Amino acid sequence: MIIASNRIFVAKGQEEAFEARFRGRAHLVENAPGFVSNEILCPMTEGAPYVVMTHWADEESFRAWTQSDSFRQAHASRAPSEIFSKPNEFEMHTVLGD
Repeated sequence: MIIASNRIFVAKGQEEAFEARFRGRAHLVENAPGFVSNEILCPMTEGAPYVVMTHWADEESFRAWTQSDSFRQAHASRAPSEIFSKPNEFEMHTVLGD
């Protein structure tokens, strides 16, 4: 399993707008082959990023999602730039097995 994470730095005062966008998202990723689950972690420390984590069966499934029409549709309505305090940071990890 792999986890794709996106650290999203939200500008102070824009937290409610950012969270509303996530609550209203299209939920298209849930139908992607190889998708396992996702989590949105909300910071408890001021200035810390939100972390969006999607869990995938394998890297190929994640890469296929990023090349799909559903991905383009899910990301078509970009948030206004003032919501963010700095650029997002993308990371990909494998899950260490027992």
